[in-house]
Amino acid sequence: MKKFYGERVYVQSAGVKSEMDVDGFAVSVCEEIGVPLHLHKSRSFDEMQDWGDDVGAYDLIVALSPASQRRVLDLTRYHHLEVEYWPVLDPTGLGTRRDEKLDAYRQTRNQIRERMLARFGPPLPDEDYEGA
Repeated sequence: MKKFYGERVYVQSAGVKSEMDVDGFAVSVCEEIGVPLHLHKSRSFDEMQDWGDDVGAYDLIVALSPASQRRVLDLTRYHHLEVEYWPVLDPTGLGTRRDEKLDAYRQTRNQIRERMLARFGPPLPDEDYEGA
């Protein structure tokens, strides 16, 4: 999101479980398109709440797995916000060789990118969001 739309929107990533380190294959395929994930830390919805980041304060939550969709709907049942489910390929168990695994992760990355562009429109030019 930040690569395409800058910091005009507040974006936070979370999941059902927290593994803290982002998958190395995800890091590799995102670096191919200029998205640095190597310093990114994942967190769970519970950790977000523990750290004071209330999921009810968001306008939109995008779930990428059925498990996260169920968890988000449970957490937000009393909040007025939009929840969207974007079914994407789970690449974690696909392929046996490195190149096969990377291809699966690229497919997932591309699915997410296509969904983002369809939902939020074309990327903003840098000058449109610098300093905003």
